[in-house]
Amino acid sequence: MNKKNSLKSTIAVSLTNYLDAGAIVAGAAGLTLWKDYLQLTEGHLGWLNAISANCLGAAIGAIIGGVLADKYGRKVIYTYNMLVYMTGVLLILLSTNFPMLLTGFLITGVSVGVGVPASWTYISESSEIGNRGRNIGISQMAWGVGPTFILLFGTLLAPPTAGAGTEGICFYMVEELAAMFGVTGSGAELNVYSSRIVFASLFLVALVAWLLQRQLDESAEWKAAQEREQEKPSVGSAFSFASLLTNRVNIVTIAFLAGMYLTWNLVASVMGFFQPHIFETAGGLSNADANLLTVGQWTLIIITTFIFSMLVDRVNQRWLFFMGGIFAIAAWGMVITVGVTSIWGLIIYTVLWGIQAGFSAQAFYALWASELFPAKYRAAAQGVMFFIVRSLSAVWGLCFVYIYGEHGEGFTVAAYCMVALLVISLLIGTIGAPETRGKSLEQITHERYGDDI
Repeated sequence: MNKKNSLKSTIAVSLTNYLDAGAIVAGAAGLTLWKDYLQLTEGHLGWLNAISANCLGAAIGAIIGGVLADKYGRKVIYTYNMLVYMTGVLLILLSTNFPMLLTGFLITGVSVGVGVPASWTYISESSEIGNRGRNIGISQMAWGVGPTFILLFGTLLAPPTAGAGTEGICFYMVEELAAMFGVTGSGAELNVYSSRIVFASLFLVALVAWLLQRQLDESAEWKAAQEREQEKPSVGSAFSFASLLTNRVNIVTIAFLAGMYLTWNLVASVMGFFQPHIFETAGGLSNADANLLTVGQWTLIIITTFIFSMLVDRVNQRWLFFMGGIFAIAAWGMVITVGVTSIWGLIIYTVLWGIQAGFSAQAFYALWASELFPAKYRAAAQGVMFFIVRSLSAVWGLCFVYIYGEHGEGFTVAAYCMVALLVISLLIGTIGAPETRGKSLEQITHERYGDDI
């Protein structure tokens, strides 16, 4: 694939990342609003996080999507998956009770999980050797652009918060829309329309993504792998998936990548979903101010991810990973020493976490996971790992809300847990970083598996 087509397909597929992060942050930005509207407890919020695109929903979808992408091709995912996503988002924005909201989060999460393995795999397979990391970086930028836009919408549409801050400058649009559905005055029923509008924007982006992704060509590498498999006597896709879980090289690779990504994601998933809520309850900020501060963080993430995309194919990846890990630990060290009730503590945390995110374990996971497995089960391998990571993140999310407490009284204890997890991720990723830079996917596969693959 030439450079122009490679970049074009990367942009189209990267909308999956936009919608992944966008779904998580849209839920986060409106979490307090839904809590007030439906009279939810912190336990209810924990379940929303647990089954969403942030955790279990995506975990289930990843297993399904990984197997389907390896068996039927990457294109089949892009032909149908966005329709599922739109169904889930539509259910959320129309929700009037907790079961309806929970179901919408689950469907959206499953769709996100289905798309992720195919997304990173397709980008890697359609990239030139010297631009594979760059293209993965561009897809990660979409992971930053989604939350930035979503949180900006949330800030502009934010309702007034009692005792803290003012309403967003576009809140009048929320009032006008709510009035069309017979909701007038003030209160939680009106305020939640701010979140409904945000989810409606995701529906529209998903529609555009579906129209673009349906036009993508099938991965040439996947087609070549299928042809090689057909030349072998009675070796179908079931055998390929089984060998993924019995081959020693695969087991070691899964342990390395899942361990590195899991320990980082346990931290990132909590903050991706709960950060504005934490800033409001433990930090004392208004909904608008919490969203605005998080917008600043995601803007910084976009900038640092762009820097990552320019460097990752040209410098030592081990030390690039190490640098990101140090910034992550420093961010949470700031929370422990200064605390979340200090505005300067929140600002410094926001800056440090924004810097690390550009060079985070997720960026390297997306790159290495798409490089270290053969084409015949490249997506399935990512599905297995994504399932492990997001499932355990769901469990941790449920634990976190009880550690955190109803009003954030346990946040310092949680912060110490975060630091410990980030240190583990730093050690695993730095020690185990593979030497894949400047090599083709075929060369990497041959070096790791030999000719018997």
